[in-house]
Amino acid sequence: MADYYKYTSKARMDKAINSLLGILEGIAIDSQLNEKEIGYLGGWLLEYQDYVQRHPFNELLPVVARSLQDRILSSGEHEEIIWLCEKFRSTEYYSENAADMQRLQSLLAGISADGAVSEEELDRLSDWLAEHEHLKSCYPYDEVESLIVSALADHHIDPQEHEDMLSFFMDFSTISSTGGQPVDVSPIVTGICAVDPMIEFSDSVFCFTGEAATLTRSELARHVLSRGGEVSKGVNRKINYLIVGSAGNPCWKYACYGLKIEKVISLRKEGYPIVIVHEKDFLDSIAK
Repeated sequence: MADYYKYTSKARMDKAINSLLGILEGIAIDSQLNEKEIGYLGGWLLEYQDYVQRHPFNELLPVVARSLQDRILSSGEHEEIIWLCEKFRSTEYYSENAADMQRLQSLLAGISADGAVSEEELDRLSDWLAEHEHLKSCYPYDEVESLIVSALADHHIDPQEHEDMLSFFMDFSTISSTGGQPVDVSPIVTGICAVDPMIEFSDSVFCFTGEAATLTRSELARHVLSRGGEVSKGVNRKINYLIVGSAGNPCWKYACYGLKIEKVISLRKEGYPIVIVHEKDFLDSIAK
């Protein structure tokens, strides 16, 4: 991971502030905070503690740390951190849309931090979406809006709707709740991958993104070529499968996916049946 951070420190810092804003909005969206939500915010603090000597983190991190000392985030502390984030928030590296998408994904993660989604949270999340309509057609705005409309149609969240929403929202969590111990913050990508996909290698075109946890990308490509498939370096309308490395990439501009996945999602909305496959399912296929 150090290699990524070496060349992307500015991107990582901008993303960190956007993510913190989203987390704070998410965990406080129902005006209540519990131990799990406070722990999730503590996980954010641990992830970025290596920047404590760098501006603006030398101002921001001590405020967050001080606020969490008693494991209680008061309304005043919450407002102070939000104010600092807005002060330091930058669109120098990311566009306004990209920054707001980072914020939305962390907001969803913050909502799901306590393992529950309430009707009040959905009402306020709906208001947030209405205020950020410039994100329409961008994943996951449309999907979230659809889930909210469906769940609130009868003014009641049934158990299946709750399970579906919680599962979807939790897929944007890249930080684990912590009681003060270091945590694994590897991005989670399973939420946008096909479930138990049937992979046809012959005459199919494959593309790879992220960092594989097992084989190198060249080794993965050799498996495709040996089975009659082709490999594309970039995403285009001709590819059939995008294979996502399970180790992800901590410097992707969104919490759990990068530019290639973003392009595939866009192409799928245009009607191109590209399948997004998790590395483990790809490995299962070549093992058969």
